[in-house]
Amino acid sequence: MAQAAPPNSSQTASPDITTLLSTWAGNFQRNTSSAFAELRLQDYIRLVVIIGGYCLLRPWLMKLGAKMQTKSHEADSADTGLMNPNELRGKVEIPGVDEDSDEEEEEAAAGTAGNWGRGARVRQRKFIREALEREEKRLREETEAESDKEIEEFLIKE
Repeated sequence: MAQAAPPNSSQTASPDITTLLSTWAGNFQRNTSSAFAELRLQDYIRLVVIIGGYCLLRPWLMKLGAKMQTKSHEADSADTGLMNPNELRGKVEIPGVDEDSDEEEEEAAAGTAGNWGRGARVRQRKFIREALEREEKRLREETEAESDKEIEEFLIKE
């Protein structure tokens, strides 16, 4: 069984920046000079046709793009009218009020790695939900106390 030869130290070591830049500069200079030195008449004609076509067609393409963009912006601005508040029902979620967040709380307790900040969001939802429940309880107690006062008023007549 033959063993693979250990890698050369020149293959594993990364060249420094100056060596790399000088290599790239030499390659660029050599390739560009040889590319234009070896062109035939047909290649020059092809190059002139391509550059000339680009120069002639570019302004028209730019105008066409500007017209299409203007139409798109006009269509977008025409669509933004006044919105009826009833259209928002069911589309906007209030954090902490949703009822199906128990699954999310269990997932946060499990501590999945890809959900950064999920625990903080769940704690915030719990806090808001508890605050809403306390406020509703306080309002219920106040209304009960007021109704009890009204009943007492009728029961106790002096």
